Amino acid sequence: MRGLDRYDGAPAERLRGATRRALEHLVALCIDERASFLLLAGDVFDGSWKDFSTGLFFSAQMARLREAGVPVVIVRGNHDAASMITKALRLPDNVRELSPAKPETIDLPDAGVCVHGQSFAHRVTVEDLAARYPDGARGTFNIGLLHTCLDGREGHEPYAPTTIDALRAKGYDYWALGHVHAREVLATDPWIVFSGNLQGRHARENGPKGATLVTVDDGVVSTVEHRALDVVRWQIVTVDASSASDALDVVDLVRAELTARAAQAEDRVLAARVIICGSTRANGVLRRDEDRFVSELRAAATDGLGDGVWIEKVNVATRSTFDLARIREEPGAVGHLARRLAAIKEDPGELAALAAVFADLDKKLPSELREGDGALRLTNPREIRVLLDDVEAMLLPRLLEGKD
Repeated sequence: MRGLDRYDGAPAERLRGATRRALEHLVALCIDERASFLLLAGDVFDGSWKDFSTGLFFSAQMARLREAGVPVVIVRGNHDAASMITKALRLPDNVRELSPAKPETIDLPDAGVCVHGQSFAHRVTVEDLAARYPDGARGTFNIGLLHTCLDGREGHEPYAPTTIDALRAKGYDYWALGHVHAREVLATDPWIVFSGNLQGRHARENGPKGATLVTVDDGVVSTVEHRALDVVRWQIVTVDASSASDALDVVDLVRAELTARAAQAEDRVLAARVIICGSTRANGVLRRDEDRFVSELRAAATDGLGDGVWIEKVNVATRSTFDLARIREEPGAVGHLARRLAAIKEDPGELAALAAVFADLDKKLPSELREGDGALRLTNPREIRVLLDDVEAMLLPRLLEGKD
């Protein structure tokens, strides 16, 4: 959520408070459903706290569960490993944190459940923690609580790797996994589930976010339900502008799609990354003054949908209606330029040479352009190829305007 103040009209406070509100929703869900217990599979905190209020807020929410008679069992993950949290916090006595030294079993006799697990002692934990978990105990419902990448997940560090077969071999009835932010049901015999995180934090963590509600009848899992608890719903909104004749047509198309998505998000803030694609006659005007078009689009969204929708970013990926293959065959200057751009994109040596040329410029870019999602990486040949696609889509139509 850093850098939100740079975005004009961004609901900064609602966005920054979203993770805390999502935790409040989780606690309310536990109370409303009269949950027997709550399992948290790691990364409650993102490293050490900048101020003590973070820990106090979490402790207060756990105290609400204590008053409702709901026990909580936690393992620490790579972000809140024992080595990462530098401020001590006394949690309510309904919260049990599993040891980072070795696997530990928590008996919850009122629920007829044993929870087996181990916290991360250090952020970089690359051994298979699950391998040392005890076998399932007889006569009780066994749950494995584990922070893991399993056998690898894109975008996540390969911490505490293991396999589905290794988890099955323990004889547990359910595995509650953390670390991966996207919900994923890996198996149903037994159930092995990544619940994902409670609240998406950026456009790559899009769609409904929340927790998993598990119902057990007579020692057998009967239902495993995803419950959405997010406060801000991130969405990738792709709009085909092929039918548009001008920029106003595109604005109308985007506004219609945002209206539909906002209705699906119900009372949540819709944080949208808009991607405009398609071969369209509006391509030239969109590319000619992209900043102005984006401003008009944001204003139209605010005017029609209020603060319930925030356009986080607009990616104009349209193409002209010109026949690019035909243009590359033309004898004139534009044809020569089109052929040259195509040749550079397909030549690794040319791309590497451009990366070397841009090296000094890359060092001078401000940090907000070099870091985070959508950062410019001018020394990466693959990124330069993508930039050349944009140059081709923007420049050639402008040079050809008036010829067709």
